[in-house]
Amino acid sequence: MALGLLFDIDGVMVTSWKALPGAVEAVSELADRGIPRMFLTNTTSRSRGDIARALDECGFEVDPDEILSAAKLTAEFVASTYPGKRVWVLNQGAIAEDMTGVELTDDPSTAEVVVLGGAGSVFTHSTLSTVLQMLLDGVPVIAMHRSMTWSTDSGLCIDTGVYLEGLEKASGTKIKAVGKPSPVGFRAATDILGLEPTQVVMVGDDLHNDVLGAQAAALVGVLVRTGKFREEALRALQRDEFGPYPDHVIDSVADLPELIDKLAGT
Repeated sequence: MALGLLFDIDGVMVTSWKALPGAVEAVSELADRGIPRMFLTNTTSRSRGDIARALDECGFEVDPDEILSAAKLTAEFVASTYPGKRVWVLNQGAIAEDMTGVELTDDPSTAEVVVLGGAGSVFTHSTLSTVLQMLLDGVPVIAMHRSMTWSTDSGLCIDTGVYLEGLEKASGTKIKAVGKPSPVGFRAATDILGLEPTQVVMVGDDLHNDVLGAQAAALVGVLVRTGKFREEALRALQRDEFGPYPDHVIDSVADLPELIDKLAGT
């Protein structure tokens, strides 16, 4: 059976940009087998080029073109949906090189579209109040992703999704998110791989954004017990016999080659 791989990065391959045990060896082994792959990430603190360089420093060999980031997907969505509009991007990190095809502005008073990237110190009371007022004034607001947290070596940090819920309740407006778990990224990745969704294995540490989101898009989901994984969240799903559940659960990406052997029937 032909298979393709779709990797999340943070919490699966690295944490705080340090390789997780066995990750370099597992990813390298799977690459040596010639299995088609992409890296689908909601990381918005770095551009695709910066992510590739950071992974290289950790021992991975990843080309920037193999990385499909929420920023890149959002830029393509905004460029096609709001062509020629001035866009104010609120994001923690330098990602301008991935926002090709979009006219950027640093002045929210001139913006015709707002894009919310990854949360951080730029998400101040003042800036979020400005976003709320723009929402109320009818300015389109797009989120790069709806992630609630990200994993660091000192614990979890809250992310954009926490703020989105508040903005949506305050404005009465639903904010479109482009990155995982939206099907947009999953479909784009499978198209690039040239495979059917059912032939692509998504490996992630985020139960909902990575794994169940992928399964909703007809991909095979693999949950790793690293990064933001929480055993109690998995147990909660087990108690709901009619709800979704990960197709596969492994301890870490180091166990992925063995699972791929089983899935491929080798």
